[in-house]
Amino acid sequence: MKMRGLFGVSAQLRARVEAQREPLFRLAYSWCHDAALADDIVQETMLRALGRAEQLRDQTRLKGWLCAILANCLKDHYRSAGPLEPLDEDMPSHAQSPEAASASSQLAARVRAEIGRLPLGQRQVVTLVDLEGFSYAEVGEILEVPVGTVMSRLCRAREALRARLIDLAAGQEIKIRSIR
Repeated sequence: MKMRGLFGVSAQLRARVEAQREPLFRLAYSWCHDAALADDIVQETMLRALGRAEQLRDQTRLKGWLCAILANCLKDHYRSAGPLEPLDEDMPSHAQSPEAASASSQLAARVRAEIGRLPLGQRQVVTLVDLEGFSYAEVGEILEVPVGTVMSRLCRAREALRARLIDLAAGQEIKIRSIR
């Protein structure tokens, strides 16, 4: 019966869903910090989306709908398996000099690590609002929480990041001044 549902999905919708694989992976990875788990969660998201394509009422809201499914898949995983220890993997940098590449890599690693230390709800809100560009209302729908909860989680997350990264900002200021 599920196979029949997959074959009933239009090729156009299937292609649009597939085109969201990389953005969904980046989002899942930012939430769980485990590449294998992120890949599994995205795969489950794609299967659920294609199996329930008739639930998508407004085609223009595909990305938000997929993000909601992704969030639910991650919740389901944590409910059944419990949280895993996060992995920090280096991401490639496109800096021009080795020094700039190193500084950028260290900065990105520190920010990723601090985001990774946030509680899951705050981590999800920060990535959806600040990295993916969703509105508060869209994030509320994706995570199935009130807009006020989105706003308070985002505020707490930004305050925590600001407090944890304040020394990093001061260090960057000193480096910039010493270069001039």
